[in-house]
Amino acid sequence: MRIIKFGLLVIVLILGIYAAVMYYFVEESNSFKVEKEINYPVEKVFPQFNRLQNFTRWNDYFSSSRTMRIEYYRPYEGKDAAISFKDEANDRSGELFIRYHNPERTLRMQVFEGKESNPTLIDIKFIRSGPQKTRIIWNIHTPKQKLFTRITNLWTEDEFTENLNRSMANLNGLLSNKVEKDELISSIKYDSLMVEQQEGQLLLGINVSSSGSKDALFRNIVLNHNKIYNFVLNDLDKRDDEFGYAVLITDADNFKDKDISYFLGIPLSKRVGISDNSFSFRTLNETLSYVIYYEGSYSGRVRAIQKLLQNAKTENVRHGDLQQVFLEIPETENNVRMKLILPVFR
Repeated sequence: MRIIKFGLLVIVLILGIYAAVMYYFVEESNSFKVEKEINYPVEKVFPQFNRLQNFTRWNDYFSSSRTMRIEYYRPYEGKDAAISFKDEANDRSGELFIRYHNPERTLRMQVFEGKESNPTLIDIKFIRSGPQKTRIIWNIHTPKQKLFTRITNLWTEDEFTENLNRSMANLNGLLSNKVEKDELISSIKYDSLMVEQQEGQLLLGINVSSSGSKDALFRNIVLNHNKIYNFVLNDLDKRDDEFGYAVLITDADNFKDKDISYFLGIPLSKRVGISDNSFSFRTLNETLSYVIYYEGSYSGRVRAIQKLLQNAKTENVRHGDLQQVFLEIPETENNVRMKLILPVFR
């Protein structure tokens, strides 16, 4: 009996000492600042934070787990953009909101983790430190902890900094790839007809019918491109570097029709299981093709298409369906970059 009483007394003393240490030496919340610099201009860096679909691709907290599931909520970028996330394998869940943004200057985020009703506040400041450099300053304020859980504040800053180091490495790699892609696109020779051997591709996409009028057709393409793009990113959990440029396949001379049918798809490396019946796979075989790179308004592509068709007629060769490869995400009708491909058969 004495041993039990003594043991209880020791436990009470230990808990008392622990509580006293937590009360007097560990703050109930934690605030700290982390600064980093990246060798890219702020106009390229800021969109990687402000658009949450970009943010979750390089931020190690989200990108390091293949079991992380993320739901994105409109407006997707800027003030009031939000996500909810859940990773059952690593026992993580929560919500993230953008509460304030000043383009290319500041962002304020709130993160609710698990069942926590008080958020972690993250203020991010972007400072142009050179023509090709951006200094990024994080100010973090964690929620108040109960007395016996305050010990977690002792390693919160270390965990955040480690995650941030990995995330910045990911961001640097992502921006490096984007710069290489931009340089490649800028070096393209437009409006010149070439002959290329096109590799085969597996496309995941949708079959669409649309009005052939200028504005209606392009709006329809943008709508369906976003639908496929978000499905591949969110439902299939793919990243940008895991798939290629969107491809629109249609009859080569249907630009004269009032109604146009087309297939719009995104290349994948292999078939995957899909539960949405509106999506289907389509295989493009390796083939010799006439190619023209085009830049301008979407309606202006017609002249380049006619050039491809005229060359096929002059060479007396048969041709297949026209492939329109979007080298950039289609957003505005008057500014597109495309690779027009006409497969030919002798």
